[in-house]
Amino acid sequence: MSVTTVTGIRPSWALAAWSLWRREVVRFLRQRSRIVGALGTPIVFWLLIGSGLRESFTTGSGGAAGTKSINYLEYFFPGTMVMIVLFTAIFATISVIEDRQEGFLQAVVASPASRSAIVVGKVLGSATLAFLQAMIFLLLAIPTGMPLSGSAFLATAGVVVLVSLGLSALGLLIAWPMDSTQGFHAVMNLFLMPMWLLSGALFPASGASGWLAWIMALNPLTYGLAALRRALYPDGGGATEAVPSMGVSLIVTVAFAVVMIVLSSRVVHRRG
Repeated sequence: MSVTTVTGIRPSWALAAWSLWRREVVRFLRQRSRIVGALGTPIVFWLLIGSGLRESFTTGSGGAAGTKSINYLEYFFPGTMVMIVLFTAIFATISVIEDRQEGFLQAVVASPASRSAIVVGKVLGSATLAFLQAMIFLLLAIPTGMPLSGSAFLATAGVVVLVSLGLSALGLLIAWPMDSTQGFHAVMNLFLMPMWLLSGALFPASGASGWLAWIMALNPLTYGLAALRRALYPDGGGATEAVPSMGVSLIVTVAFAVVMIVLSSRVVHRRG
C-alpha cells in the first residue's frame, strides 16, 4: 500500500513544506544579526521603558479588593513578548522578497510543489522562529520575580503558537506581492507597528480616549495579547484588569490565524 493511500498526503507536498520550513530555520540561525535584532531590540525596549516607568505606572490599585497591583516593568512584559513574535515572524517573511530577487522563489513556484505547501512551509518556518525566541524571553520572568507556574508556562506557550501563526501568515500575505524590502518596511512602519502599539502592549484600553479604545477593540492583536496576559496570570490581578476574557480572546486569536492563513494561501495561488 502506498504512502499516499495510508496518509492521504502526497509525499511531494510534505517534502516541499518540510524543506521550506527547514530552510527558514537554518538561514535564520546562520544570520546572527537577525537573532540579535529580533530578540535584542525588544529586550532593550522592555528594560528601558519598563524601568523608566516602573514606579510611575501601576495597575490594579483602584480595582477590586485583593487585586494585586503590578509595576510597569511587569505590565510591559507580555507586550514585549508580542513584540518579539511580531519582529521575528514579520521579518522572517521578508525572505520571500529576497528569494524572489535571487530567483529561488521562481524556481519553487515553477516546481511540482503545491502552492499550499509553500504557504505551510513559509508560515511554519516563521512561526517556529517567533515561538522559540518568545520562549527564550519568557525565561526572564523567573529572575524578575513574576509568578510562572508550570500550567501558566504551557498556557503561555499555546497562546504564543497561535499569535505566531497569525502574524507569520499576515507577514506572508503582505510580502508575497511585493518586489522590494523598502516597501515592506514602509508597511511595517505604517501598519504593523501601530497594530502592536494599539494592542494594549504599552497602555490599557481603559485609560485611552474613546475613539482610540474602539480601534483597540477592533484590533485582533489586542485579543492575542489579552490571552497572553491571562495565561501568564491565571489568578487574575492588575495584569488582567479590563482586558477581554480568555474565551473571547482565544476565539478571536484562532479566527485571526485561520483567516490570515486562508488569505495568504489565496494570494500565493493567484500570483506567480
